[in-house]
Amino acid sequence: MSFHEIRLPTEISYGSAGGPEFSTDVIITSGGHEQRNINWQEARAKYNVAEGVKTAAQLADLIAFFRARQGRAYGFRFKDWADYKAVAENIGLGDGVKTSFQLTKKYSSSVIVTRKITKPVSGSVKIYKNGVLQNSGVTINYTNGTVSFAVAPASGNVISADFEFDVPVRFDTDRLSARIESYGINSWADIPLVEIRV
Repeated sequence: MSFHEIRLPTEISYGSAGGPEFSTDVIITSGGHEQRNINWQEARAKYNVAEGVKTAAQLADLIAFFRARQGRAYGFRFKDWADYKAVAENIGLGDGVKTSFQLTKKYSSSVIVTRKITKPVSGSVKIYKNGVLQNSGVTINYTNGTVSFAVAPASGNVISADFEFDVPVRFDTDRLSARIESYGINSWADIPLVEIRV
């Protein structure tokens, strides 16, 4: 999959709207009962960044960014200001053999949902072994979210992490359409983004 390791300017993403979405088919019987068929086990986020474009400079940045991504062709990083960090997140348990762990974030509401994090923010990841910060012997892959230890953590060692992360997205349109409301003032009805699986 074609992906550019570059983030949409955060001053544009700050004004965005959106969040996680599921796909569920709801079939209603003649008696009013429902059958719900779950199509996705994991959420897929959608965003609209039209409200984030407030200045001529931001507009120029967005147009350049859109052209460089060739519309829907290339994915990129996006900061979801409503959900972009994790603290003391348990990512695994040592067994004396395993050296690689995937960054994840858990969401708890009577059940626990685990989200795979593939785009951590460079320099933001801190790895702990039994609560002790690891300053050496650990390598972070910032393009896929894996954490690798030079020496396998001993059996029973709790591996946890603090980190910030981006959402891998693409534009969900091949066209930017602006309306000129007044001299130097443009408005955008919709600039959609959709999360991609990487």
